[in-house]
Amino acid sequence: MTQSVINAIVLAGCYLLLFALGELLYHYFKVKVEITRKIIHAGTGLLALLFPLLLDNHWLVLTLCALFAAILILSLRYHLLPSINAIDRRSIGSLAYPIAVYGCYLAYHLNASRYAYYYLPILILAICDPIAGLTGKRWAIGPYHIAGAHKTLMGSLMFLCSAMLLTAGYFGLFCGAVVDSSFMFTVACVASLSTLAEAVSRDGYDNLTIPFSVILGLMLTKSIV
Repeated sequence: MTQSVINAIVLAGCYLLLFALGELLYHYFKVKVEITRKIIHAGTGLLALLFPLLLDNHWLVLTLCALFAAILILSLRYHLLPSINAIDRRSIGSLAYPIAVYGCYLAYHLNASRYAYYYLPILILAICDPIAGLTGKRWAIGPYHIAGAHKTLMGSLMFLCSAMLLTAGYFGLFCGAVVDSSFMFTVACVASLSTLAEAVSRDGYDNLTIPFSVILGLMLTKSIV
């Protein structure tokens, strides 16, 4: 058994513990499902950040993502994992998440293992999306409808600001990028595209559109990646 296979098994155990934590918070501490979903959403994204470091090929990532997609499908079919599924709206978000993770890993793999193609979309999805959702619900300022999605200007503004800060911080801290016009264009492009993707997405499709819009932004601004 290779080290990568062992790492995949350990990661699978960590994901199961995260799901168990969500169930504990939902059943015993009566935390609302919208909060437990956000906790699991952020936690799965942060765990996924370990994939390029611990897993050395995309087939292992595909296997891991496929297994968890199967678990989520079964949980919907048999009304399990209410900490994720007990919502009063239609959403494919939990199913889209493993697809997005594998898609980001494949983009990283196909782009000469440039970490930005994996880490930045996962980070923006794991951090900026929950920030937008929670602030948009807490301060529902400027509600608007676009492409059938119901959003708020407050949520979109918080997404844009956090995406800009995250993108700038990533390239500044981990890539040593110089703050120039190219840097600012990349930050603005990635943040704007991902904000637009979040704004027009509904029913959990933002778990796909956000990371793939970040990848698109990186492809359009290759100068500092």
